[in-house]
Parts: sequence; structure tokens; C-alpha cells
Amino acid sequence: MDPEVKVQLIKSLSAKLCPTVSGQAAMGVVVNPPNPGEPSYEIFEKEKNEVLGDLHTKARLTTEILNSIDGIKCNEVMGAMYAFPKISLPEKAIKEAGKRHMQPDVMYCFELLEETGICVVPGSGFGQKDGTYHFRMTILPPVEELKQLLDGVKKFHVKFLAKYK
Repeated sequence: MDPEVKVQLIKSLSAKLCPTVSGQAAMGVVVNPPNPGEPSYEIFEKEKNEVLGDLHTKARLTTEILNSIDGIKCNEVMGAMYAFPKISLPEKAIKEAGKRHMQPDVMYCFELLEETGICVVPGSGFGQKDGTYHFRMTILPPVEELKQLLDGVKKFHVKFLAKYK
């Protein structure tokens, strides 16, 4: 590799290790929030409480809806921006995944994406227990979009189970 190209490549890779100036400023606010009596204290507290309340609502909604779907079990979403539900897959789906040289949860996630446009991450990438299947999804979309997304997962899952019954 040309030495000048290598220098630029290393510089580019090194820059990715450091947060942007705006990211550094935001982190400064997070670790040093305003104190009572300071001009921005009230708005900071109001916005913080709204964001945390919204996350709590989304976590509860995600857990409740996923647990209402036959064949999906989700632990309560707590302290994270992700849900990691366990999915029960029919033996026929597991065998079909094997024919395709895929993990069953990978096949499930690809079919979900292809049929609905919903992108989730297969649990096999997270070291799930052998013989179990999961996916990881974020809970960050706005509440109404999250409801639509979860409805899409529900409809897909019912159809997937029927397909591989």
C-alpha cells in the first residue's frame, strides 16, 4: 500500500474513535447536568422526564404486545433500548433454514424484512442458548410507529407459523 494512502487511512480510522464536537458537548451536559437555580435547570428536567417517560411507555408497550403473540415470549424491557424476544419456530421452519444453510432465526429475520420491511437482528449473533431462537429490535421509534411495527411483527409471525406448520 502506498505510504501516503496508509497515513490517510489510519487518520480516517482514528477519527472514528473520537466523538464529534457536538457529541462531546452533549456528553458534557449528560454528565454535568444543570443544578437547581441555574437558567436551564427547569427545561433540562422537563425534557429529561419526557424522554425517560416516553422510553418507559415504549418498553411497556413492546413487552405487552410481543407477549400477546402466540409463540413469542419477551422479558420485560428494562434499562435498554432493545427488546430480545424468544421466538418458537416450527420444526418445518428449522429444517427449511438448514436446507438454506442458515440459522433458523436468521431465516426468520430475513423473511420478516422481505415481507414487511421490518428490520430486526437475529439472536444467533448474540450468543443465544443452543436450540433457542430470538431477535433483537429497538424500541426507539415514535409510539405510533412502534405500534405499527409491532402489529407488522404480529401479522408476520402468525403467517410464518401457518406457512411452516
